[in-house]
Parts: sequence; C-alpha cells; structure tokens
Amino acid sequence: MRRLADECVSAPLVARLREAGHDVAYVLELTPGAIDAEVSARAFEERRLLPTEDKDFGELVFRLRQQVQAIVILRTARQDNSFKWRRLDAAIDKFGETLFGRYTIIEETRFRSRPLLGATSTYTSGR
Repeated sequence: MRRLADECVSAPLVARLREAGHDVAYVLELTPGAIDAEVSARAFEERRLLPTEDKDFGELVFRLRQQVQAIVILRTARQDNSFKWRRLDAAIDKFGETLFGRYTIIEETRFRSRPLLGATSTYTSGR
C-alpha cells in the first residue's frame, strides 16, 4: 500500500511503516514546509493514502472539496510512537485497501470513517 506521510507524522512512525514493507514517501524528506493543499494534491496524483496528524485536512476535503485518494488522521492523546504504530497497524489490518476513498480517524479506542466526496469505491494498486 502506497502512502505519502505528512511531515507532522513522526520519523520513527514512518520508519516502522517502511520496515513493515509499505511504500512510504515522506513530505519531510521531499518537500518540507509544503502547504496542506500541495500535500493532498501530491497524494492524489501519486495515488497514495495520506496519513497525518493535522485535522485541517478535514476542512480541505469536505469544505474546500480538494480531491484525495484517502486520508488517515491519527488523533490520539498519547504521543508515544509505539502506541500510534499499534493503532495505525490495527486500522490497516481491519480496513486494508478499503481505506482508499475514505476519510478515517484513528482514535485511542475506535476508528471513525466516512466516504470522501466523489470517491470511487474501488481502488487498484497496480500503479
């Protein structure tokens, strides 16, 4: 599964994703300081899921209607990376490729998810 990790996602969490075999491009390494609209546009163009801790992406996709493939918001009060990794890994295990076309919020004890506007229900990872 291809991802574009927003720069607010910690480097250790990005490293864990990569160690688990995920194709992860990291905004902090590619275009540090990029604005949210640029990040979401890149994720859309490259057909990547966008993990972030920035809740402003909700406004970007729902109010301003910016197209994205998928957004996963990490919203936990706990800041330790191993906890965040376990929650993210649990979401990946539970939803897999169906994360695409959805806006998913990962909280400490639950996942919330809703379809993205104009998203298609199928995703092909062949690119």
